[in-house]
Amino acid sequence: MICDSGVVMKNLLVADIFEGIADILEIKNENPFKIRAYRRAALNIKGLAEDVEALAKEDKLSAIPGIGKELEAKIKEIIATNFLKYYEKLKKEIPRGILDLMLVPGIGPKTARVLHDSLKINSVQDLEKKARSHEIRGLPGLKEKTEENILRGIELVKKRAARMSLKEALDLAGEIVPELKKLSGVKKISVAGSLRRMKETVRDIDILLTSSRPRAVMGAFVKLPLVRDVLAHGDTKSSILTENGIQVDVRVVEERSFGAALLYFTGSQAHNIHIRHIAKKMGMKVNEYGVFPEKTNRSVAGRTEEEVYKAMKLSFIPPELREDRGEIEAAAKGKLPKLLELSDIKGDLHVHSKWSDGMHSVEEIARAAKRKGYEYIAITDHSKTLKVARGLSEKDVMKKMAEIERVNKKIKGIKVLCGTEVDILQDGSLDYDKRMLKRFDIVVAAIHSGFKEPKEKLTTRVIKAMESGLIHILAHPTGRLMGSRDPYELDFAKIFKTAMQTRTCMEISAFHERLDLDDVNSRAAKEAGVKLAIGTDAHIIDQLDSMLLGLSVARRAWLEKKDVLNTSDLDSLLKLIRK
Repeated sequence: MICDSGVVMKNLLVADIFEGIADILEIKNENPFKIRAYRRAALNIKGLAEDVEALAKEDKLSAIPGIGKELEAKIKEIIATNFLKYYEKLKKEIPRGILDLMLVPGIGPKTARVLHDSLKINSVQDLEKKARSHEIRGLPGLKEKTEENILRGIELVKKRAARMSLKEALDLAGEIVPELKKLSGVKKISVAGSLRRMKETVRDIDILLTSSRPRAVMGAFVKLPLVRDVLAHGDTKSSILTENGIQVDVRVVEERSFGAALLYFTGSQAHNIHIRHIAKKMGMKVNEYGVFPEKTNRSVAGRTEEEVYKAMKLSFIPPELREDRGEIEAAAKGKLPKLLELSDIKGDLHVHSKWSDGMHSVEEIARAAKRKGYEYIAITDHSKTLKVARGLSEKDVMKKMAEIERVNKKIKGIKVLCGTEVDILQDGSLDYDKRMLKRFDIVVAAIHSGFKEPKEKLTTRVIKAMESGLIHILAHPTGRLMGSRDPYELDFAKIFKTAMQTRTCMEISAFHERLDLDDVNSRAAKEAGVKLAIGTDAHIIDQLDSMLLGLSVARRAWLEKKDVLNTSDLDSLLKLIRK
């Protein structure tokens, strides 16, 4: 289940430079519209499924929302040189230490400037030292709680440095695997490790293949354009570091052992240990070379993973389940779930348009959804209180509804649902009144403020919103942003009980920085009798493709078609919503 798209290294480079420019401009108190333009361009480029370099060659950069002539010229310069003179000039205009401090989640330009100017802090290490010695509290606008938040942010930075997001790993593998696959002599090839198990973060990338020309494969691998350093170069195994510092290992194995090696290197370690324990009880041993009875020591299985599992008297276990969370016992009884497939998804229930902070019109989104083969798409723009996301007033909602009605008459074969992502306010009430909410086809509700409230207060706030009987889906329930914001605490036993009673769905946000609910809580929701929905939270059309990431969470959570709301056809969905 690996995506084929991949040429994204340049996309990330351009996006990072534009984000860096926005940060510096904000430090310098430059025009906020200019700052917003760079941030929006960075977000849109990061979310592209296409290669920005290819778009530049085809002279199609202007098709990216928010890219005018000035930014187009800058993108072309970055693509040609991996460098932008304007950015380098800006970096010289402020102390380097300020930019380093802004790597810590929660430290914005103003706070970074205060920390640098007041305490001469020039590095994250120095920041941690000053926070632990309580030298930060008392600075203008900074309190004891700020120190705690800074230390939490530093821990997130450390974790982020050690692992990459699932999307980054899929994109990188999507560049490397096709290049190796087309080499002469390569027969079988697959990613392994935590990437194949579709974990939400990945440390490095493992690739296994069979080939009649292993030396040629190794030679081609270490010479790929994205290679920064070669860590090891052997006849059957090589390791490299990419330009972004990510380690990639490639192994060539024998065909008779490919299945055993793939199972072994896919893991998890706990899953493999359990398998070896079963083998030992059966008088056999299992390793990366195959399955061997102890009496004869002759391989009886190993070409495919199915062979290996069959030798253990187990049905095939999908990689996403291999965490030793009951999957081996279920496989022994023939009771593994029939996991959700991408083809089961009939529509996307969380998408933003130009009406709030999205980049595309309702019609553009509808046509993109139709191309994906969806039966429906829900346009769920933000509600009025969320000004930063251009939340809609009641008057604007009526205009949006009229536009959706026109689009539904114009485009056949896709149904546009008029929805909202309504804010759950501090007291648990909703950002629109009952009369307005009843007019929407679907209501998605979310918390966008007060993340640091106590667990009990946040839980009560969410429960009150669900008990209103006015919401269908609770969006990105814990509010986390991987690598920059920890999830807020909720009492999920109470949340799931209320969700079941009120028939409120829990969302798996497929947005690559969220993947929220995570797999553990999604499985707990299923076991509590709660239905889930997968939404991309897309703000540009290319982000509709992130449904794959939401699917990975659902599969790791043991979800089947019946567990997910948007596997329903349109008529069934509307009936479920009315209930």
